[in-house]
Amino acid sequence: MKKISLIGAWLGCALVMGFIGTAQAQSANDPTDAGKAVFKRGNCVGCHKWHGNGGGGYGGDALSLRKTELTREQIIETVTCGRPGTGMPFFVRGSYDTAKCYEMTRQDVADRMPPEANVFLRPNEIEAVADYVLARVKGKSEPTYDECIAFFGDGSRVCNIYKEAGHAAAPSAESEKAKP
Repeated sequence: MKKISLIGAWLGCALVMGFIGTAQAQSANDPTDAGKAVFKRGNCVGCHKWHGNGGGGYGGDALSLRKTELTREQIIETVTCGRPGTGMPFFVRGSYDTAKCYEMTRQDVADRMPPEANVFLRPNEIEAVADYVLARVKGKSEPTYDECIAFFGDGSRVCNIYKEAGHAAAPSAESEKAKP
């Protein structure tokens, strides 16, 4: 009886390890998955939208990440420090205090201090989101149905507008404002 229990326990462990290995392999297939998760968790979509085109958001008119000319290092600094005088928040605790941002301190920025993000990020998370933007958003044309599904997953009703329009471009900020 002990032998059967040991075999069952061994098979159970092997099965669990197989599931873990499969999940890791799927995640390893797309190294930008971690950055996409940070993009969602950090609420970048609130202003830049899922597709990165930007437009109106509660932080103001966010710049298009599809049209950005920022380098990886500049994206990292922007996420770390926010953008003074705008609604772009800083995502690292102590920005402008313990670490200079744009070669400025909190006193230098004064009343142009960017808001504090609701969620603070670690350096590796900021690097991951920068890599995601560079690989999946920057330099891309208008968003497609396939990109929407890649972001939200199969079966997302959010993507229906792109499917029905035959993979048409995302609605412009003007058409979004026109909706009731």
